[in-house]
Amino acid sequence: MRDIIRLTGVRARGHHGVFDHERADGQDFVVDVAVEVDARAAAGTDDLDATVHYGVLAEQVVAEIERDPVDLIETLAERIATAVLTHPAALATEVTVHKPQAPITVPFTDVSITIRRSRGASLPHEEEE
Repeated sequence: MRDIIRLTGVRARGHHGVFDHERADGQDFVVDVAVEVDARAAAGTDDLDATVHYGVLAEQVVAEIERDPVDLIETLAERIATAVLTHPAALATEVTVHKPQAPITVPFTDVSITIRRSRGASLPHEEEE
């Protein structure tokens, strides 16, 4: 069984989207991240270096949201997952990108994409659950 570090509701303004007004005006994006770790070493040694520093991770998520625009929230989610997996203790991650102000013409609460990536997985459909 793996342990989970979870960040919920990390919010930042980005300029992602396919429409010119999304790129020009920007909008808020909200990200949830779950990171699978084996927390036994960190718990046993009380050593921050043996786990994923969630403060640093939150800053990385915000940096990914705020950096150069992309068309799709799928691309943004992939960038965030890649950043998560740079942490040595991260075994896998699940990233959800919410776009609550998406330009949809009907009433809605949220639109989101959730992806799961594992360290060393060659293709997303080949990953272990």
